[in-house]
Amino acid sequence: MNFSTFWQTAPLSLLLILSFIGLAIVQLLMGVDIDAPSTHDLLRFGANFMPLSMVGEPWRLLSSGFLHIGILHLLFNSFAMYYFGQVTEIIISSVHVGLLFILAVVGGNLLGNYLAWQAVFLGTPLAISAGASGGIMGLGAFLFSLALLQAPIALKLNTKTLGFVMAINLLMGFAVKEIDHAGHIGGTLVGFTLGVVYRYALSYRQYTNLILTGAMMGMAMLFGVIWYWLHWQIMAVIG
Repeated sequence: MNFSTFWQTAPLSLLLILSFIGLAIVQLLMGVDIDAPSTHDLLRFGANFMPLSMVGEPWRLLSSGFLHIGILHLLFNSFAMYYFGQVTEIIISSVHVGLLFILAVVGGNLLGNYLAWQAVFLGTPLAISAGASGGIMGLGAFLFSLALLQAPIALKLNTKTLGFVMAINLLMGFAVKEIDHAGHIGGTLVGFTLGVVYRYALSYRQYTNLILTGAMMGMAMLFGVIWYWLHWQIMAVIG
C-alpha cells in the first residue's frame, strides 16, 4: 500500500505513525540519545511515572503513548500501527479508532500505576514507562475479539495472524525495560472489551456506532473515577 492509498484508507493511523516518528526526530534534534535516553529526558518528553501521573500530571497517562525508547521499539510499534490501524479504521470510523487508542493507552497506564502503587509497600522501586504498545494492543485485541466471535463484517480476520503480531508486541516488553507489561495487559483488556461490545452492537445496525460511542464514553468516565480514587489514596499517604 502506497502513501496516498494509506492516507485515504486510514488517515488517523498514518497521523499516529507520523506523530511517533516526529517526536523521535524532535528528541534527536534536542540532543537525546534515542537508544539510551536518560531518566530526565524520558520525563521531559512525557513518560509515565506514577508519582507524577497520579498526582499533578495526569496527561502523562496519554503522552507516554507517543514516546518510544530505542529505534527498534519505534519501528516495530510503527509497523504494528500500520498493520492493526488500517484494518481497524476500515471497520470503524477514524474517530472511534482514535478513542480506542487513547482509552487503551490510558487504561494500560492506569493498571500499571495501580500495580506500581501496590508494589511501593513491598519496597519495589518505581519505574518509568513509555510506548504506544498499550494502545496498539488495544487495537489488536479489538480485531482479535471480532475474529474470535466471528463478527459479520466485510473483512476476513485471521486469529492466528492477529495473535502472532500481538505476541511479538508482548515479547518486545522483554527487550526494552521501560515498557510496562501491565500496560500491554490493560490495553488488551480495553480493546477486547470494546470489541465484544461492537460485535454485539452490530445486531442493532442503526445504533451500532451510538452503542460503541456510549461504551467508550462510559469507559472514559470509569477511568476518571479510578484516577481520582488512586490519586486520593496516594495523597493520603504522602500528605
